[in-house]
Amino acid sequence: MSPVFTSASPTRHWLWPILLLLGSITLTIAWLLVALSTGTQAGWMAIFAALEAAWMLRLGTFRPGMARITLTILTTLLITLVANWGIAAAYVGGPMGLTPWESALRMGPHFAWTLLSLANGLGELIWLGIALLVGWRAAR
Repeated sequence: MSPVFTSASPTRHWLWPILLLLGSITLTIAWLLVALSTGTQAGWMAIFAALEAAWMLRLGTFRPGMARITLTILTTLLITLVANWGIAAAYVGGPMGLTPWESALRMGPHFAWTLLSLANGLGELIWLGIALLVGWRAAR
């Protein structure tokens, strides 16, 4: 006799880290491209980062609760940090003939913090706050 399965489809709990990583990388690159093409920091992209993180965790069958909310918020903050680091690296390294990833590896945290604090204002902080609220709501 064949075994009887209790669920129609097996859950795959190992899938969420892969989906979250791939989604985060693609959204960070998209944010970088949007910011460089518009000449702004594109702080509104943080909302898409929050929605993407929540969606990838949901798609990867990560269980709802505080862990998913926390991971969504942390992922949103990490995507925001990496995207802004890449934007600053592209603006600094471009005139020197460096690619954004070469410049990002050479840029230290103090210099990056100085550039990011000069480039980001109240508008970007408001977008980030809205994104964190959206991420919290979407991850529930």
